[in-house]
Amino acid sequence: MDYNTERKQLIIPEYGRHVQKMVAHATSLSDEEEKKKCVNAIISYMGQMNPHLRDIPDYKHKLWDHLFIMSEFELDVESPYEKPLPEKLSEKPECLDYPKSSIKYSYYGKQIQTMIETAIKMEEGEEKLIIAGMIANHMKKCYLTWSQSSVDDATILKHFSQLSEENLKLDEDFKLIDDIKAIKKNSAKYTKHKKSQQNNKKKKKKY
Repeated sequence: MDYNTERKQLIIPEYGRHVQKMVAHATSLSDEEEKKKCVNAIISYMGQMNPHLRDIPDYKHKLWDHLFIMSEFELDVESPYEKPLPEKLSEKPECLDYPKSSIKYSYYGKQIQTMIETAIKMEEGEEKLIIAGMIANHMKKCYLTWSQSSVDDATILKHFSQLSEENLKLDEDFKLIDDIKAIKKNSAKYTKHKKSQQNNKKKKKKY
């Protein structure tokens, strides 16, 4: 029996062993004209195997790169694109710099701080007071998501004042949303999100 475990390891498994054998055959050809015809046939077949690649910009360039990689860069044939280099393939990607930003109260999230900073820059008036109230209510909902236990409104207002460095004021008659309403809104939002996920899964199954 001829087991796959005893065969040469596939370089790009997505194309299968037949394509890798065809590439090896093309690499072994000495006649340039015959090699060119063979390579063009392989490229065409690879494109038919992966029609989704046609949605990718320069998808033929990608196919040619895969061809040279599967030949272990030994295929000597004229290419319409610059040939990939083995050194480039083995290069390790550069480390990404993760954003470093300090969040005073993690349970409110970074977006709350951004919203407060944006609201501070607004012109004074009724709209600014409405936005400030919406931010404060959202802070309470965020807190209750983090902790289901009741939270003192004074604590939320204190945190609001600290995060805005007292540069964002609330209306004198403003009152925070009730705990029960805040929890219900969070629950409704979660339920809506779950239903949306389930509907998306059903749509995918149909296709």
